[in-house]
This record gives sequence, C-alpha cells and structure tokens, in this order.
Amino acid sequence: MAETNSKTPVNYITPSGHQALQDELYQLVHKERPEVVQVVNWAAGNGDRSENGDYLYGKRRLREIDRRIRFLTKRLEAAQVIDPEARECTDQVFFSATVTVLRSNGLEQTVRIVGTDEIDTERNKISWISPLARCLMKAHEGDEVVLKGPDGPETIEILAVQYLKID
Repeated sequence: MAETNSKTPVNYITPSGHQALQDELYQLVHKERPEVVQVVNWAAGNGDRSENGDYLYGKRRLREIDRRIRFLTKRLEAAQVIDPEARECTDQVFFSATVTVLRSNGLEQTVRIVGTDEIDTERNKISWISPLARCLMKAHEGDEVVLKGPDGPETIEILAVQYLKID
C-alpha cells in the first residue's frame, strides 16, 4: 500500500466520500464549534464554573469537536480520491468497483467497494479492507473466489464488475 509519509497510510476514498468528510469538517469548524464557544463564554460569565452544567457540558463538547476536527483533517490530508467513473473500462475488481456476486447460498449480492470512512452496510458499501472485498480484489468477472469466513470457506462467483458513480 502506498504511503504519504512514514506515519500516515493513504486513505483511499471515492469523490462522494471525500465530499462528505469535507462537509462534516466545514460544519464543525464554521457552525458547531462557534456556537459551542459562544455558549461556553456565556456560561463562564455566570460565575461558579464547578457546578455550571452549561459550562461543563460545553467544554466537554468542545474537546469532542476539536478531536473530530483533528481526525477529519488528518483523513483528508491522507486522502487519495479515486473516481470510479474515471477508471478505464475493465472486468477486474479494484477499489471503487460495484461488484455483483453469487453467494454459495444461491443469492445474488451487489456490493460497492469504498474507503474505510464510507462504510454503509445498509447500502451495500463495504470497505476495501473487509474480508469480502479483499478476496474479490484483482479477480475478474466470471472468476470464482473463496471467502474464508467464521463458518468456513465460501465459494463466490463474480457475475459483474462495473465502475459507476458511488453516492
């Protein structure tokens, strides 16, 4: 895996995932944090801080916001945006692929391989480092792969590989 420096691994992410992180960071920096700072300043002016719930909660919330801002900033700095629509046409599975598989129980399943910050199992978005995505990586449409799961190995057939916009 490529790295941006010796400590920060690359954060593979789709354009929509990148935008979601940027939107959250903007919300925290420009809306939530200023509002909480205002409440803390108001509460601090009310005297005794040791029993002032607004002050104590506000300070705790500020620490949470600042911690999240630092996390998002690092994730965005390490982000390598990969647009599935810009990828050349291929039937091989890579990051950002939408893959339809036939599971051993006879059910078809379509998954989207996304970054670790974009996981949404209800919308079939799985991380590129998940066991299923790892066994699919670099396989081709029509291949069978083996997923080593807690219930033993499962053979999965890759029915289709597409590179579509992931929202």
